[in-house]
Amino acid sequence: MDGPFMNTTIDVPRGLAGVVVTETELGDVRGREGFYHYRQYSAVELAGSRSFEDVWHLLFRGALPVDAAERAAFAAEIGPLRRLPDTVREALPALARATALSGPLAGLRTALSLLGASAGFRPVYDLDPERRAADALAACAAVPTLLTALHRLGQGLEPVEPRADLPYAANYLYMLTGEEPDPAKARAVEQYLIATVDHGFNASTFTARVIASTGADVAACLVGAIGALSGPLHGGAPSRALDTLDAIGTADRIDPWIRERVLAGDRIMGFGHPVYRTEDPRSRMLRDIALQFGGPLVDFAVEVERHVEAILAELKPGRELHTNVEFYAGVVMELCGLPREMFTPTFCAARVVGWSANILEQAADSKIIRPAARYVGPPPPQPVPLLG
Repeated sequence: MDGPFMNTTIDVPRGLAGVVVTETELGDVRGREGFYHYRQYSAVELAGSRSFEDVWHLLFRGALPVDAAERAAFAAEIGPLRRLPDTVREALPALARATALSGPLAGLRTALSLLGASAGFRPVYDLDPERRAADALAACAAVPTLLTALHRLGQGLEPVEPRADLPYAANYLYMLTGEEPDPAKARAVEQYLIATVDHGFNASTFTARVIASTGADVAACLVGAIGALSGPLHGGAPSRALDTLDAIGTADRIDPWIRERVLAGDRIMGFGHPVYRTEDPRSRMLRDIALQFGGPLVDFAVEVERHVEAILAELKPGRELHTNVEFYAGVVMELCGLPREMFTPTFCAARVVGWSANILEQAADSKIIRPAARYVGPPPPQPVPLLG
């Protein structure tokens, strides 16, 4: 390879697929097995038996709370951080108006930057581990408050102040609706949040770590991650998967609708995953949650899943294509009363904890992430033409 890096560069697959770029203690995805974990625990088992705060504690502190007292102490630490500084709260109405067409996730990028600036977040490179963790904890606690406030303001409603006595998921739903949520719905949303806290070196997590490798502050790292998450090929799919169910409409339209899209080479939102070569364990868990609620939407989703997998197996033999997390995530969130424009922001309310844990881990290693690119333009140097 020509160029100044000819003796040091290594060609890798497009998109860095399968390329190991660092070591982590936070978790992993084993796609061929259909398994993923947070530290040493199955993520799906954690979603089934633990609270969101417990998993947050696991990622930030390295271990699950050992007893009720430790769990309560962590909840007491988080609770006050949910309230926004006055300077941020006062700016939200104008921010909601400015992002009326783009939604709360776009507003969150600016709101988080403002939060970091008003709270005096400094570059992680200049901070000790305790201060980095304090900044990350404050940012994570504030994200649900920011998202729900921006959404309500966009609907012409007043924001609902957070409650320190409610668990993370229940408080999120309370701030969204102004009403204390049904326990079953709050638990379903909590399980979804736990299942999506972290998931290997996906695009947004890698983005957060790249920015952290520069030594930037926690808010800057999170804003970059949110930008990556906003793309429809990443976090933007839950509502699109539900839109697919709406577009199909009735059971008799499933086969012709899906066949037409597959033969045209279109992507079926909610199906397939770049890592899993078997069923997505998050989808399996969320399907079970949806089935507990039951109803026409769930029945239709299960029928669509069955038909789509059969059609994909017929038209794309040899490929394992199953539902991914977005398919049943949309169904569960719809059943729990979340508006579709809040599906991806809700994903963000979970993933911010995983991003932050990755930021803290990356900040402990001051090596900047700086890959190379292969130049394929016209051969240089060429004479610069004079202006005619």
